[in-house]
Amino acid sequence: MQIRTTPSITIQDYQIGGGLAYEKPTSDKVELQIDRAKYFAFEVNDVDAYQSDINLMDDWSDDGGQQLKIVIDTDINAYAYTEVAAENAGATAGVKSGNINLGAAGAPVSITKDNVLDVLVDCSTVLDEQNVPDENRFVILPPWMSGMLKKSDLRDASIMGDDTSAFRNGKLGMLDRFKVFVSNNLDTVVDGTTSTQCTNVIFGHKKALTFASQMTNMETLPNPQDFGKLIRGLNVYGRKVIDPNAIGHLYAERG
Repeated sequence: MQIRTTPSITIQDYQIGGGLAYEKPTSDKVELQIDRAKYFAFEVNDVDAYQSDINLMDDWSDDGGQQLKIVIDTDINAYAYTEVAAENAGATAGVKSGNINLGAAGAPVSITKDNVLDVLVDCSTVLDEQNVPDENRFVILPPWMSGMLKKSDLRDASIMGDDTSAFRNGKLGMLDRFKVFVSNNLDTVVDGTTSTQCTNVIFGHKKALTFASQMTNMETLPNPQDFGKLIRGLNVYGRKVIDPNAIGHLYAERG
């Protein structure tokens, strides 16, 4: 699959009567390989189906679809942070400042309710230094970090200019231009130095990552070995970071 990227337009100096030089922007094409696949397959025995008060095939198929989403989401999260630009991760992040600590192996950033907002501002600053657009930024937080936010100054709605605090309605919404998502599928590791569980938090702009997915097969077959049905589904997909400068990585532990 070919993905078109947005070209960079050159800004030039203007002089009255000096004429204009028109450039011809070209949209580079990025090849997205649909090279990954996940499936589920299960059987429903006729005896179980007839005695059940629910439609087992539909119920289990729906659950199979949900489990596929979780597995694919986990795979994308584990991949994306490995492709970020070097200046958007580590203890010396910041393409201009070089002094923003986003954590590194052996020295994760310890997140508490007192510093969680400051850390998110640091993430935003890293994108600012890469001239990433303000619109369509995102950050994906683990549930424990979302909890830290709700315990932070966000509890006071007046500080954020909101009518209702995040503590009361559970919605984090927008924070420093980030649309905040919460996911239990972020990649986690046990740090070899600190022996603590650390989370690889992802933040960036939607232009950084491309993804394509399709459920190519969903079949119900008679079970040749027993009375009942065989149900199976196949999902193929591809994912690729196409702008490493527009995505960042925070290596964090719960403080």
